[in-house]
Amino acid sequence: MGRPRTPKGRCTRTHDELKIEYPEAECELEHRNSYELLAATILSAQATDVSVNKATPKLFNRYPNPEELSVADIEEVESFINSIGLFRGKAKNLVGMAQRLVEHYESKVPESMSDLISLPGVGRKTANVVRSVALGLPGLPVDTHVGRLSRRIGITDETDPVKIEVMLNPMLPAHERGNFSLRVILHGRRVCFARKPNCDDCVLSYFCPSAFTF
Repeated sequence: MGRPRTPKGRCTRTHDELKIEYPEAECELEHRNSYELLAATILSAQATDVSVNKATPKLFNRYPNPEELSVADIEEVESFINSIGLFRGKAKNLVGMAQRLVEHYESKVPESMSDLISLPGVGRKTANVVRSVALGLPGLPVDTHVGRLSRRIGITDETDPVKIEVMLNPMLPAHERGNFSLRVILHGRRVCFARKPNCDDCVLSYFCPSAFTF
C-alpha cells in the first residue's frame, strides 16, 4: 500500500488503520448517561480516567441527577473528588454546571456546542466528548494525544486544539469524528507515547514521517 501524500490522505489512512486496530474503541470514562459523562469529563481535566473512575461511583450515588448536585454543599462535593487534581475548582464547576442545567435547560444536557460551552468547566473538548459519546452527534475532542499524533503523522502543524479540530473536521465523515478521536487517543496511550513511541509496533509507521526518528 502506497504512502499517502497529503494531510487529508494521511488522516484518512490513519482513520482506516486505527479502525482495524481498535474496532471497539470506547470512551474510558465510566458513565450511564449524558449527565454523568458531562460531570466525569469535567473532572478528567489534567487527571487520568482511572482516577476519575475511582471517584465517580460514590459521587453519582450521592448526586444522581443535576437537581441533587445543583443544591449540593461545595465542601461535600470536594470530599468525593479530593483524590483528583484541582478538586476544589472542579467541585465549584460541577455545582455551577448542575445549577445552569436546572435553571436554563430543564435539567437536561443540551446538544449544541454553544449551549454546552456556556456551562461552568466546559470547553470545546468536553463538549465534543459529550456530543460524540453520549448524544450521538458529530464531535471531535482534541486532547494532548490527538494533537500530538496529528502533528507526528503530518496531518497538521497546529498546536492549538481548536485549530486542529477545525482542520480535522472536514477530513472525516461527521459521524466518524468521535470514533476517530477515541482511536487516536487509545493509540497515543498504548503505542505512540509522548517521549518514546513504540514505532516497531505501530500500524501507522509505514507512512508516518516521524517514525523511528526518536
